[in-house]
Amino acid sequence: MVSTSSKPLNIDLSRIRSDIQALQPQLVAWRRKLHQRPELGFQEHLTAEFVAEKLQEWGIEHQTGIAKTGIVATIRGQRSEVRQKEKETVLAIRADMDALPIQEENDVPYRSQHDGVMHACGHDGHTAIALGTAYYLSQHLDTFSGTVKIIFQPAEEGPGGAKPMIEAGVLKNPDVDAIVGLHLWNNLPLGTVGVRSGALMAAVEKFHCTILGKGGHGAMPHQTIDSVVVAAQIVNALQTIVARNVDPIESAVVTVGELHAGTALNVIADTARMSGTVRYFNPKLEGYFAQRIEQVIAGICQSHGAKYELNYSHLYPPVINDPGMAEFVRSQAVRVVETPLGIVPECQTMGGEDMSFFLQQVPGCYFFLGAANLSKNLAYPHHHPRFDFDETALGMGVEIFVRCVENFS
Repeated sequence: MVSTSSKPLNIDLSRIRSDIQALQPQLVAWRRKLHQRPELGFQEHLTAEFVAEKLQEWGIEHQTGIAKTGIVATIRGQRSEVRQKEKETVLAIRADMDALPIQEENDVPYRSQHDGVMHACGHDGHTAIALGTAYYLSQHLDTFSGTVKIIFQPAEEGPGGAKPMIEAGVLKNPDVDAIVGLHLWNNLPLGTVGVRSGALMAAVEKFHCTILGKGGHGAMPHQTIDSVVVAAQIVNALQTIVARNVDPIESAVVTVGELHAGTALNVIADTARMSGTVRYFNPKLEGYFAQRIEQVIAGICQSHGAKYELNYSHLYPPVINDPGMAEFVRSQAVRVVETPLGIVPECQTMGGEDMSFFLQQVPGCYFFLGAANLSKNLAYPHHHPRFDFDETALGMGVEIFVRCVENFS
């Protein structure tokens, strides 16, 4: 749960235009329907079908089947400009659609109907906000100029849908000038927006390692190469990489989350298996941990006469916000939330996001929209089986996105 200091601020709904306030019941209904039918990455068929049906109903141009289940909607503004621009601007809005392999424990009418699958991170809300933004813009074409692309992305939780969507050309024809996206965030109270320049979320890397020793009797260790002892030393030694090899001004984490070995108390295990994750903000550290972790594992194994097999993967780069776009989003968000408390600039997290791939291609800003409300018991952390959020945030998200579209140039 978030701390008791994370109470929602006073929400001034007058900051949300009346047409979006009127849309709030629909936003809630869409979100709850999506919540009842969660789907894992690249399996979002029902979700994509629902999104496509709405876009079709509203007469919004869109493409389906991108990177399997992804959708891109294109909306062209009709606001007349005083001066003729050399090129019409193109702003992209990104929303992820996938759920997690979690059994929901919430006792609510809209709880998941799919056993073992749950929207435990707010992606149902992201999709509802993107739909609400698309609907509002389609009904108010004269309020903005240029083109808006709304990207409904699969598989953020894994194995990653952003990169294949980019490879499929979603940032082209017309070429996107900038991109924005939001994450409903239960680490911030309702009525706040977390937006900052530079690194917002961490790079994500993972490793799987098998220690190959020599098993034997627990009473005769001299006849064995104890994979458990080797693994234990490796786990401890890996913690020194951040503590003694990374600049203390930098932030990084090496975590061993799994360690499996042995089948009996009096048998020295032949093999031990461990898995872990690495997180960091500085892009210059890419490649460093893979090299240093293998050096540590190789050295300890050699000292014991053991061997090893290591599989190391780079998943997502860090989420790096463009300074200009971060300031632009902040300037729009301050019109929606009460300042100065409503804007939270120091909101970094070691969590990862494949929005990072979009931000490597075009300038953009990913930001957090506070959604926790302790008074309603809506403050469980992300990926928890009782995760839920205050749906008041849905209309706030639409308002911020719409303001971004209207004022982007």
